[in-house]
Amino acid sequence: MAVAARALVETTETYRTAPQNIEAEQALLGAILVNNESFERVSDFLEPVHFFEPVHRSIFEVAAQLIRAGKVATPVTIKTFLPADLAIGDINLPQYLARLAAEATTIINAADYGRAVYDLALRRALIGIGEEMVNLAYEAPVEMSPAEQIEDSEKRLYDLAERGRYDGGFHPFETALLSAIDMASAAYQRDGHLSGLATGLDDLDRLMGGLQSSDLIILAGRPAMGKTSLATNIAFNVAKAWRGEVQPDGSMKTVDGGIVGFFSLEMSSEQLATRILAEQSEVPSADIRRGKINEDQFSQLVRVSQQMQRIPLYVDQSGGLAVAQLAARARRLKRQRGLDLLVIDYIQLLQGSSKRGDNRVQEVTEITNNLKALAKELQVPIVALSQLSRQVENRDDKHPQLSDLRESGSIEQDADVVMFVYREEYYLKNKMPKEGTEEFFKWQVEIDAVHGQAEVIIGKQRHGPTGTVKLQFEDYLTRFSNLANDARMPEPYR
Repeated sequence: MAVAARALVETTETYRTAPQNIEAEQALLGAILVNNESFERVSDFLEPVHFFEPVHRSIFEVAAQLIRAGKVATPVTIKTFLPADLAIGDINLPQYLARLAAEATTIINAADYGRAVYDLALRRALIGIGEEMVNLAYEAPVEMSPAEQIEDSEKRLYDLAERGRYDGGFHPFETALLSAIDMASAAYQRDGHLSGLATGLDDLDRLMGGLQSSDLIILAGRPAMGKTSLATNIAFNVAKAWRGEVQPDGSMKTVDGGIVGFFSLEMSSEQLATRILAEQSEVPSADIRRGKINEDQFSQLVRVSQQMQRIPLYVDQSGGLAVAQLAARARRLKRQRGLDLLVIDYIQLLQGSSKRGDNRVQEVTEITNNLKALAKELQVPIVALSQLSRQVENRDDKHPQLSDLRESGSIEQDADVVMFVYREEYYLKNKMPKEGTEEFFKWQVEIDAVHGQAEVIIGKQRHGPTGTVKLQFEDYLTRFSNLANDARMPEPYR
């Protein structure tokens, strides 16, 4: 007896019905049949597939087609376009349509009914994803690894979460205007009065207006120019300036600075931390690694490291990531901790989705397309580092150009901003003539003029001007900072 009862309970639990609300579907359809204006309140987010009852799907689909064609959708006009044998239980189609219209009490709540139907459809979709995850885990294809299954499931869940909104379609211009005013107000209140994230490098911020949301920003340069150093400087400056406010719903809203995710595909997280520690403590990283520091320097390292522990900077040191894996991890970081800026070091170390390595240009095209789409999806700026081709070294003028980007077609096309890092001092050091000669004295004058300086060249900016910004670069600290100039110097003492 007990065994039979337990079996009955298990059977009942196994055959649970999917989330649904037939009454809400009936109320919505009735409101539409009584007054077709009700359809406009739900048409931007509700589709026939969201209805649980198949007959309701058919009714909504035909009603939508009639209304969009400029015709009237009523029980009389709809029944012509539906199968004559369509019925619910003992009620035939004309009777059921008449009952839906007769029992519709009001059209005021049509939007609420539509949201209820939509939310339940999302819950059913969530159940479907869960069931497919289980089935796929049991019967996975040989070529599909568990990591790929996880990435696929995460993407589908994130897509479902992003679809669970009612804010699509047109908005009144007043709404757009208020959003623009809010952005201007935020820029006015933010340090530096910028519309985007401040990099901490004043001249660069003035030219770019900060790092703009949804932009793909390419930071390119030849080896030893300081690409990674500039990226870590910017990432740390943004994270250090982060300030958030708790919203009424309990969520945290970024007010200044930002939460930063850093994909270090080339260096380990320890090497990256050592670089940032050297930049902020002003203790050379070479001395840190060799232990050539005194007691005061060690105390400075401890003090700076305690400050750094509190900043929202998250590092992923996984090498050989596919762009789909990177996107899944970025989505997870935004969902769990928040995200305002993503840095990728660097594009050429990413992999596309295809296993074929025969067409690298096509693979990079896929990578940059996906990174641009990810920036728009997460609504954060993405700073992606890129190498330059060797053709730079063959020119007398070593200043980089857009055509120097390796696999440049897609990178240049997809990027909203392309920045180049260039240090004349690096090239002059390699051309040092024999000491004591006339050429040496000329060389000395040239290298003194550019010592400790770097140029950031804005080669492309979709929403602003191009130009060159000069920065100070301290190579022993791998640190970029604002370059002192006459305009910033205090008045001389007289």
